Amino acid sequence: MPWRPGLWLLVVCVLTTFHLPVKSGLFAPDEPVESGMSGPVTVQAAAGSERLKIGFSMDTLLEERWLKDRDLFRAEAEKLGAEVEVMAANGDDALQLVQAETLISRGVDVLVVVPHNADAMAAIVHRAHAAGIKVLAYDRLIRNASVDLYISFDNERVGELQAQAITELVPRGKYVYIGGAETDNNAHLLKKGVFHVLQPLIDRGDITVVYDEWTHNWKTDIARENIKTALDVNGNDIDAVIAANDATANEVIKELEARGLAGKVPVAGQDADLTAAIRIVEGTQTMTVYKPIQSMAQTAAEMAVKLAKDEPVEIHRTMSNGKLEVPSLLLTPIAVNRETIDETIIADGFHSREEVYSAAKR
Repeated sequence: MPWRPGLWLLVVCVLTTFHLPVKSGLFAPDEPVESGMSGPVTVQAAAGSERLKIGFSMDTLLEERWLKDRDLFRAEAEKLGAEVEVMAANGDDALQLVQAETLISRGVDVLVVVPHNADAMAAIVHRAHAAGIKVLAYDRLIRNASVDLYISFDNERVGELQAQAITELVPRGKYVYIGGAETDNNAHLLKKGVFHVLQPLIDRGDITVVYDEWTHNWKTDIARENIKTALDVNGNDIDAVIAANDATANEVIKELEARGLAGKVPVAGQDADLTAAIRIVEGTQTMTVYKPIQSMAQTAAEMAVKLAKDEPVEIHRTMSNGKLEVPSLLLTPIAVNRETIDETIIADGFHSREEVYSAAKR
């Protein structure tokens, strides 16, 4: 019978569900990692070969920031003696599942995953564990699976920083929220952080959220349609926009420009994309949230190598993914505006002063 990925997943799920004994070593029970908030979590992994191989399954490489993640992660892993095979599905759930299956079948020592769909990728965690491969969730948490390690930024804090920056400028008025992909766990965390700040102002009647919509699959054309709808139904009368990332914020600003409102309506984003940095200098984007991805990518590479070498990884924090408390390392995000851009994004070399300021229209 020809090999079919769907059949493999069915077999794995059956074996995992009923805890059937296996002798070949290909299948192994998907057991939860012991964890707790009172002390460090020690994660153990299967030993790898001398030349470690890391599989990096990425949601997309169509956005600027993910290209940086890929390159920084690979560079650090290679310094540590590992080789990295990267596959990107560009927002296609089915393709990411197939690509991750491919990486597993090629015998990677550890699998690093940026999931497009937080729930769908649970099947890959089961499949990887069945093959004796540990899984590190990168930037986005995989839900309802025994993920071995999660590395990201504090995404609730990102949303809080966005809302704090905008409410300082617009303490009263009509707000629009352009969310991320509903299938992305981070999008929910961002929104939670935003509304943690907005809700007291909403309850007092100072702020009204006149439009609140997800952006399916993070597609920028859908973000553009969302802001068009928000403006149309409110007769262009809005006072502030919080967008889930800089790519969606960019579409918001394009539509505001088309209606003569750019620079008049404050807009928040996150990711510190070059386009966003330029917009901030120009005055059409109010702020972004900088997540020093060099630190995250390098740390993730170090952790992935440790997992593959069966070396202990001590983490003092966990996050629930619906199945267990996942050992987690959450880094601190930084709010960036026109006054702080030089001392943050540019000082870190994330973008050069020349590429930001020379492109800005002032």
